[in-house]
Amino acid sequence: MPTLTIPAVYAGISVTPNSTGLPGIEQLRTIVGAGMTIGLILAVLALIISAVVWAFGSHSSNPHLAGRGKTGVLVAFGTAIVCGASVALVNFFWNVGQA
Repeated sequence: MPTLTIPAVYAGISVTPNSTGLPGIEQLRTIVGAGMTIGLILAVLALIISAVVWAFGSHSSNPHLAGRGKTGVLVAFGTAIVCGASVALVNFFWNVGQA
């Protein structure tokens, strides 16, 4: 019985986002970048303030103030991580979707 072999042809398919499809996309990128920068700066500022509150509460033997400072440090640290890593996360999931 003869065997029929069909060669597979793979087309180089490449899909990229249309960066000129929406009017004002460059201004939107600038605004989002500025918003992310401001968010990161505010998160680090909140981290510093919460650390000072935690230290003051611990030094003055005030467990309520120290607890609030600890909570603030954890929340501000998490916010700073999310703001700082958002570009990397978007790029990661974009590349996962392209695979």
